[in-house]
Amino acid sequence: MRRVCLVGAGVAVLGAGLLASAQGQGPAPALERRVDQVFSQWDTTMSPGCATSVMNDGELVYRQGYGMANLDHDVPVRTDTVFHVASVSKEFTAAAIALLVLDDALSLDDPIQAHLSWIPGFDHTVTVRHLVHHTSGLRDQWSLLGMSGWRYSRDLITNDDVVYVIRQQRELNFVPGDQYLYSNTGYTLLGLIVEQISGQSLREFTRERIFEPLGMTRTHFRDDFSEIVKDQAYGYRRDEDTGRLHLSVTNFDTVGATSLLTTVEDMARWDRNFIDPVVGGQPFLDLIHRRGQLNSGDEQDYAFGLVHGTYRGVPFVEHSGGDAGYRAHFIRFPNHGYSVATLCNLAQTNPGRLARDIADIYLEESLEPPAITAVTPVTPVGLEEAEAMSIEGTYWVDRIAGVVRIDRDGDTMRASLFGQRAEMLYTGAREFHLPGPAVSMRFEPAAGAVETLRFWPLVRIRVRSCRSGITSRSVPGRPPSNGSNGHRPN
Repeated sequence: MRRVCLVGAGVAVLGAGLLASAQGQGPAPALERRVDQVFSQWDTTMSPGCATSVMNDGELVYRQGYGMANLDHDVPVRTDTVFHVASVSKEFTAAAIALLVLDDALSLDDPIQAHLSWIPGFDHTVTVRHLVHHTSGLRDQWSLLGMSGWRYSRDLITNDDVVYVIRQQRELNFVPGDQYLYSNTGYTLLGLIVEQISGQSLREFTRERIFEPLGMTRTHFRDDFSEIVKDQAYGYRRDEDTGRLHLSVTNFDTVGATSLLTTVEDMARWDRNFIDPVVGGQPFLDLIHRRGQLNSGDEQDYAFGLVHGTYRGVPFVEHSGGDAGYRAHFIRFPNHGYSVATLCNLAQTNPGRLARDIADIYLEESLEPPAITAVTPVTPVGLEEAEAMSIEGTYWVDRIAGVVRIDRDGDTMRASLFGQRAEMLYTGAREFHLPGPAVSMRFEPAAGAVETLRFWPLVRIRVRSCRSGITSRSVPGRPPSNGSNGHRPN
């Protein structure tokens, strides 16, 4: 299909120069063809797709769109197509908090009740810093909403709804600062703190302090799900059984943890601020890269909406996002000057992997050889009817304040966990392998009522207690939850 690289009219002066550099000083055609090959399976008028931008030292060197933004009306993905970027939003919510810290408008060590007095008191103090670094112990809003009857991506979810379930919390998952546990709740609260201190909505504050100064004219926090957004991509998911595509869009009036709309071109403008910090200056860059630290003194990878890591020997900072049919990833390799933004509108895409595939092209001479991991074949064995019945059910997992559902589909056992519904291959002794999320799980003890679930290699999500037979509770005016409704937001 023909790919389109269009630039919208009315681009700010700063952005115009950046976009012109991509047109006049693009990479060698061989590199362009290799990048296009990465996205070849979505480069069709019959599929949703992705847009990507590649930056070098703050300059946009390549940008391209692949596939369709809207299948109903045959609208192609362009580089100015607007995507919902899910948890990549956290990068900008954290940036807003950082600006307020530099303004001396708040301290990271402020108790959260100092700014949001309606939050219930807990046995231990939760600070703004805990929210930023996901060490608060607060239970995740999406799990709580699901257990309370909200149907993700079907029922409208507002900030007021999130506030409702937060008000019901009476205890934390752990002592704040003792552990890291990713919490969307924390970033919704950070957005509310920005609003409380600034007197502006998060949308207004970020527009005035971040997006307008950087020329990010196609970027905003969507706090009204019903608003019309020009050039917006619709999200889709593919039914794994039938192969059919279905519309899969968000239904949110909640911001902070999610709901940022942007383009790969605007992400290039954001990337340039890491080179020439028009917003915040060097103190801002220093702060947003600062890692969290546990009470034990252990340093964490999560900073201010930026996750530190290493890919094939090269340091990076990144963040990913996924809601409904949308997937997003932004990664920077600061020591080598390259960055990649990849935004997609199909649930089955993996933009984090795609961004690394692009890094393989541009950083080819700098990357270490990929590690070779031996894969042990999994040999399924038969599962007795009585054994299947003994583990079938719904389990409440204290550590993640969420549920794991085990059910049978004919002769196949399936698990709904970690935002996926996956087939379970029985390997014996109440142990299963899940090829989809590539994890294994074991029900303990070896016979009788299940008391514990263990997962690996995701040691961090080891389950300490669970109970079968839990059902969702209804909220007046809300239909009861009917189980998993697609991807759990991250």
